[in-house]
Amino acid sequence: MAPDGRVPFWQLLDGSARTEIERLGRLVEFPRGDPILQQHDRSDHLLVLRHGCVKVVVESDTGYRAILAIRGPGDLVGEQAGLDGGSRSASVYALTDVTALVVPLSRFGTFKESRPAVARALQQVLSGRLREADRHRTDTGSGNVRTRLAGLLLKLAEQYGHRTDGGALRITLALSQDDLAGLVLSSRRTVVRLLEQWREAGWLRTGRCLIELHDLAELEQLARADPADDPAVAPSRPGADP
Repeated sequence: MAPDGRVPFWQLLDGSARTEIERLGRLVEFPRGDPILQQHDRSDHLLVLRHGCVKVVVESDTGYRAILAIRGPGDLVGEQAGLDGGSRSASVYALTDVTALVVPLSRFGTFKESRPAVARALQQVLSGRLREADRHRTDTGSGNVRTRLAGLLLKLAEQYGHRTDGGALRITLALSQDDLAGLVLSSRRTVVRLLEQWREAGWLRTGRCLIELHDLAELEQLARADPADDPAVAPSRPGADP
């Protein structure tokens, strides 16, 4: 089970189903930063991530860019185009070096129809993603950017962090400030300003695609803060929402 409570698709399959789906596809390696799927394409395959993490990105016609999700080992990626026959609704990029099982959509469809347990696993994954999207919309509507960004950093650290020799918690994913802004549905300018304030307070350290958390307690307090609090009248502290 993933740290956020999701059960990846691969873990929902029994041994025989895993063996069979491995026969249907082939393992492919993608270096960090590589595009794996492209929005609007009509490619004919899906992927089961075996190692590494990816980001799922959508871009609007006006150029707005948002990250819909981060997926990791065991997750299914690119299945939506196979379910509705349409083009890709989002792009997928490798956040780390990735190894994925690439399976033709036609073969996966036949496989799913012949194995009710696999169809149930797919339905469980899709249902979980709907709940995930609902939670994201609720969080976005109820919290300010400060609260959302603090919560995101803590979640990323829990899922993808490791301790440094100095005791900091380093997030191992190569996320840019644009990526963070997309994940919290905010502007890059706002995210950059908040990170600068938190760096000055000594709560974290950032670099090029590098984030280290040094004061989890302060970030947890921000993440739990009442979004109705007005920063203009609250006691002065780093991280006030612009």
